[in-house]
Amino acid sequence: MLHLKNFTKEFAGTPLFTNISWHLKKGERVGLVGENGAGKSTIMRIIAGQVELSSGELQFAKGATVGYLPQDGLVTRGKSLFQEALAALSELQAMEGELLQLTTELADLHHDDSRHAACLERFGHLQEEFKVKGGYTKEADVGMVLTGLGFLPEQWDRDCGTFSGGWQMRIALAKLLLQRPNVLLLDEPTNHLDIEARNWLEEYLCSYPYSVMLVSHDRFFLDSVCQRIAEVWNHTLSDYYCSYSSYLLQREERIAALREAKRRQDEEIDKLEDFIRRFRYKADKASLVQSRLKMLEKIERIVIPPERKKIRFQFPDPPQSGRVMMELHGVTKRYGSLTVLDRISLTIEKGEKIALVGHNGAGKSTLMKVLAGGEFQSGDRLDGHNVVIDYFAQDQAEALQGTKSAYEELYADAPFDMVPRLRDLLGTFLFSGDDIHKKVGVLSGGERNRLALAKMLLRPANLLLMDEPTNHLDLFSKEVLLDALRSFPGTVVFVSHDRHFIDGLATRVVEVEGGALTSYHGDYEYYLAKKGSTLDSPSASRSSSLGPRAQSLEPKAKEERLQGREEEKQRQKEARSRQKRLAEIEAAIERAEQALKKLEEKLADPALASDYEALAALGAEHAAAEAQLACLYGEWEGFAT
Repeated sequence: MLHLKNFTKEFAGTPLFTNISWHLKKGERVGLVGENGAGKSTIMRIIAGQVELSSGELQFAKGATVGYLPQDGLVTRGKSLFQEALAALSELQAMEGELLQLTTELADLHHDDSRHAACLERFGHLQEEFKVKGGYTKEADVGMVLTGLGFLPEQWDRDCGTFSGGWQMRIALAKLLLQRPNVLLLDEPTNHLDIEARNWLEEYLCSYPYSVMLVSHDRFFLDSVCQRIAEVWNHTLSDYYCSYSSYLLQREERIAALREAKRRQDEEIDKLEDFIRRFRYKADKASLVQSRLKMLEKIERIVIPPERKKIRFQFPDPPQSGRVMMELHGVTKRYGSLTVLDRISLTIEKGEKIALVGHNGAGKSTLMKVLAGGEFQSGDRLDGHNVVIDYFAQDQAEALQGTKSAYEELYADAPFDMVPRLRDLLGTFLFSGDDIHKKVGVLSGGERNRLALAKMLLRPANLLLMDEPTNHLDLFSKEVLLDALRSFPGTVVFVSHDRHFIDGLATRVVEVEGGALTSYHGDYEYYLAKKGSTLDSPSASRSSSLGPRAQSLEPKAKEERLQGREEEKQRQKEARSRQKRLAEIEAAIERAEQALKKLEEKLADPALASDYEALAALGAEHAAAEAQLACLYGEWEGFAT
C-alpha cells in the first residue's frame, strides 16, 4: 500500500531521518510512537504530501488515496453539520446527480433512439457502482459516524461555525472516516473525544478495511487498535510487531542488548587502539599495526542516543485530616433552565481515588467546580476536619499568565520557604537551564500542563481535585503522574478520558448521568462489569438503532479484559485454596511428629522390654505412623514446589 524508500529528511542541515526504508501493508494498523519532537507528525505530513523529502522516494499502490487528520487547526463553517459531513461523499453525490440526469434522459428518449442503448448501459454501470460504494446508505453512514463521535441528532442542523475547537476536530474526523481513504493518517485523534466516542472510534478502526497509521497518547487505545508499533528513534524507524504494552517490554530488552553490544565493541576498540599505540613506531610490527588500523576503519560504531527525559516528582505529604473529607447533600446546580446536577449527594472518604465518568456535557466538570467551592443553587456542601484542597481545572494550563516566564509563574504563587527550591522543582518537570526563562505564551500544550502540575507541589494538600490532568501529556509523562498519584497517601477526585489512567488509579468510580450520581465501589474494570455488555450501554443502544453495521462492532478488547479479570479471580481462588490446604498439611505433620515421638518414648521404656506382644503392637503402630508422616511430607513437597 505504501513504501518509503531510502528517504532522508533534514531541517536546516540537521537530519531528522536518515536513509529509512519502511513499508505499510494493506489492512495494517500501525501506532507511531516516540518522544515529543522526534518527528512523528513530520512522517505523517510527508506521507500526506504536505512536506517534501530531502532525498528518497515515496511510493503508493496504484489508485491509493490518503487521508490526514492533523492535531488541530481545522475549522469549518457555512454549512449545517449533516451537510458538511455529507460533503465528504462528494464522489457519491456526483454519481447520484448523474443518475438523476440519466433517468430524465431515458424518460425522454424513445427506445428506438440510437442514444438509448448507450444511455441505458451507462445508467446500469453507474447504478451498480453507486450501490457497491454505499450510495444508497450514505445518509445512514453519515448518521452513524456523527452519532458515534458524540453528536446528538438535534445538533445535525446547526451551522458548523457554532461548534468549538474540540468539536471542529470531531467534524474533520467524521469527514475523513466517511471518505474511507486507503491510507488513513490520524495524529492524536482521541485528544477531543470522551470515553464513549473513543470506544466507538476504537471499534470502527478495528474493522476498517484499509491501512491505518496513528499517533496517540492513549495507551489503552493503542493496545486495542494497533497490531504493529513503529518507533521514531535515533533518526530511524524501528518496527515491533506487537501491541503497545508488549512493545514497552521488547524495547527495554532491545536497548539492553544494544548497550551490551556497545560495551563489547568499546572493549574491542580499546584493545585495537592500545595495540596501535604500543607498536606504532616498531618496524617489525608495521604490518600488524596497519591491519588494526583497517579493522578500526571498518567498524560501524554503535551509537546509543541519550535516555528519554522523564518528569520525576511526588506530591508533598498531606496534612492529617478526619475520615470524611467532604459531603454533598441534596446539591442542585443549574445553568439558566438547564439542570446539570439534580439534588445529588456524595460522601468522599480519606484515601479514596475517585474517578468521575460520563459523556461530554453530563456535568463532571460542574461537579468538580462544586467540590472545589463553586456556587450552586440549593443543598449543602460540608468540608471535613482539616481538609486542604488543591484544584486542577480542565483549563488550568490556559489560566497561566502568557507574559510571565515559567520561573515567574511559579514564583508568584510560591510560599516563602519554597522560593529557594523553585529551580529544582522546575528541573523536575524538565524545565532546565534557560528553559525556566521561556515565556508561558510560547510553551507547548504539554509544557504548560507540566508547569500547571508543578504549581500543585508548592503547598501540601490532602484533597486533590484534578479535571483532565493528562491533557497534552505524552505517554511517559502520564505514567509518571499515575505513579505519583498512586503513591499519594491523600485523597484524589479526578476526571480523565484516558482509560488506562482511570484503570490504574481509581478505587471507586462515580458515574455522572442525567443530573444524578451512581457510585461503583471498585476499580474501573469492576465498573465496566457492573455496567454490563456494550449492547446494554447508551452508546451501543444509539448505534444499534442505526443499522447492522454498528451492531456488528463487537467489544473485543473489553471482553478480553473481563475474561482476564475472571481468570485472575480464578487464579487467586486457587492460590487461596492451595494455601489453606498447605496449612492443613503442615498442622497434620506437626501432630504426626508428636505422635511418633510419644511412640518412640514408649518403645524406649525398660518396663516393656520383656513384653513381646506390647512391643510388637507398638512397633506396628510406629511403622504405620512413619508411613503416614512420609505420605504427608510427600504431599507437602508437592504443594510447596
